[in-house]
Amino acid sequence: MLQNRSMPASTVIPVLAYPSVPEAMAWLSAAFGFTLRLGIGDHRAQLAVGDGAIVITGGANAGEARGRDSIMVRVEDARAHCDRATAHGATIAMTPTDFPYGERQYTAIDFSGRAWTFSETIADVDPRDWGGDLR
Repeated sequence: MLQNRSMPASTVIPVLAYPSVPEAMAWLSAAFGFTLRLGIGDHRAQLAVGDGAIVITGGANAGEARGRDSIMVRVEDARAHCDRATAHGATIAMTPTDFPYGERQYTAIDFSGRAWTFSETIADVDPRDWGGDLR
């Protein structure tokens, strides 16, 4: 695949609509530690997180339901990340919880009502050990 400085290198790039791109950039950066990769006016932005990225766009109606989509982001320390998100006003839907598949995860609801799950790897577990179907 060719590289393009105008596009994140991530294979999968979620595109999420918010009512205000500047407000979303500020909140996601403060609460979740994302950094601005590329701003395009006030209607679109690319945010970097680790070796991944998301794109945020304008156009969502204020109060629009976000119950069906969720973003999962891998982090180094889920508890510390949760503390940061809480300090910036995130609603914590699930506190950091250890799961048998080797991940510690928590879920936060952002200022727009969208669910974000942050996942810290705490063990390398064979999926067959917890009922997964490794292909």
